[in-house]
Amino acid sequence: MNSSAAYPPALDLPAASRAAGAVRLPGSKSISNRTLLLAALAEGRTEIFDLLVSDDTERMLDALDALGVPVTRADAAHCIVDGVGGQFPVKQAELFLGNAGTAFRPLTAALAAAGGRYTLSGVARMHERPIGDLVDALRAMGADIRYLGEPGYPPLAIEAARLCVPPAVPVRGDVSSQFLTGLLLMLPMLAQDVTLTVTGELISKPYVEITLALMQRFGVLVERQGWESFRVPASARYRTPGKIWVEGDASSASYFLAAGALGGGPVRVEGVGRASIQGDVQFAAALQGLGAQIEMGDNWISASAPARGRLAAFDLDLNLIPDAAMTLAVVALFCDGPCRLRNIASWRVKETDRIAAMATELRKLGANVEEGADWLGVQAPAALVPHAQIDTYDDHRIAMCFSLAALGGVPITIKDPKCVAKTFPDYFQVYNQVVQA
Repeated sequence: MNSSAAYPPALDLPAASRAAGAVRLPGSKSISNRTLLLAALAEGRTEIFDLLVSDDTERMLDALDALGVPVTRADAAHCIVDGVGGQFPVKQAELFLGNAGTAFRPLTAALAAAGGRYTLSGVARMHERPIGDLVDALRAMGADIRYLGEPGYPPLAIEAARLCVPPAVPVRGDVSSQFLTGLLLMLPMLAQDVTLTVTGELISKPYVEITLALMQRFGVLVERQGWESFRVPASARYRTPGKIWVEGDASSASYFLAAGALGGGPVRVEGVGRASIQGDVQFAAALQGLGAQIEMGDNWISASAPARGRLAAFDLDLNLIPDAAMTLAVVALFCDGPCRLRNIASWRVKETDRIAAMATELRKLGANVEEGADWLGVQAPAALVPHAQIDTYDDHRIAMCFSLAALGGVPITIKDPKCVAKTFPDYFQVYNQVVQA
């Protein structure tokens, strides 16, 4: 199965009792789209290996093509980008970016500084995802951006404008770390000394760490004061590193590591490990804290079930691993007591309202679930309800994490399984190689 197009409208997963094997992870979505944009903005030619093949990366590649950036596809996961040195050749374009936040937010910032006329739109859900704080920060720099629908949300129209950037620009950090990422990626285009000051609590800090690490690989070292301010000097310029390899996706690793912890194991994921720049690699430590047996190398992680007994109940602040935290919500169905996931407010503004969606679907399996503005409480049932029909809300992570419920010895149905194409088109094919009846 090489494409999500091969998936039926609903996918029946049989009851499972064991998981074991090895998985080579697809490339990280966050790293892939950041790397593509940095390669486009850089001086010189960049050869990118192990790029994620997914809907989100295709939207970024389509956008770069529309903006006149020369990209050669050697194969699906290997491309060559001839950087344009911060000056997109095409000065008028209409870009459709699906539901790819990792493309929409950074491109909004980059195009605000590009001196052209652009429109950016996406699917209906993207038009419900807030972007007002990023637009406010860009307007404070002199950008000319209009809302084409509801104020504060896409779609957007960007007009050519001469930016007059103050030395310090405030940006909210408590809605989405992608706002800060977009601004950071754009600043070397300005040839000005600019400091971003974060207001409020910065969420999803590890995703900003990914941005900073990749900017450094492309020759830009951001000066920082903790998580409060980030300075990019006027002399900063992106320069190609020549060749760059994309890490495996640590968020996708969470499903298979959890499968090993729930289904005996060992399950080994290859492509992330101790050397990873992704925060979601800490999911392995969270599992270990519940009693799972974890081993790790620089580029691999292995998970097995506890030596005896069930996984332990947990009460965790999961602000630093929001995507992988969804997997823990399903793991809670297998724990020996009530579990609480805290500080997950960012779930509300993702591909769907993930707190509400996860609560609804967990209840279908018999769980007693409570939800708050930024938390979820899960009490496992004595036995999971068989034949649950899991709605996925066009959200790839809901589809993938709920597949693990079959390890409770019950058949389940995943509706609209093709939504996994956003980050892992062949997920269920790989799942079937690891999870066994």
